[in-house]
Amino acid sequence: MKKIECIIRSSKLEDVKEALGKTWVNGMTVTNVIGCGLQQGKTEYYRGNSYTVNLLPKVKIEIVVADEMVEKIVTIIRREARTGEIGDGKIFIYNVENAIRIRTGESGESAI
Repeated sequence: MKKIECIIRSSKLEDVKEALGKTWVNGMTVTNVIGCGLQQGKTEYYRGNSYTVNLLPKVKIEIVVADEMVEKIVTIIRREARTGEIGDGKIFIYNVENAIRIRTGESGESAI
């Protein structure tokens, strides 16, 4: 099993979520996060004064899937989250040793 973690623009969440829903992704965790990368923040103006905002709002999606689904899921996320501009985000893939469904006690792939 693999955990796919992606950090994307907030405006792209619905597109990614809808596309993943069509591929039998049973569940995901979505978290509002802030951070910085190559985008390096932005300058905003408030009452005539300029302020540099270094941490920008993003969305983090976490999904655990069977190994054979990883490439398909990554392809979907890349396609749906891409704008071509700096700040589109990142995708990270981790090994998952085990998963346990608390309600039933199932473990492994059947728990996801």
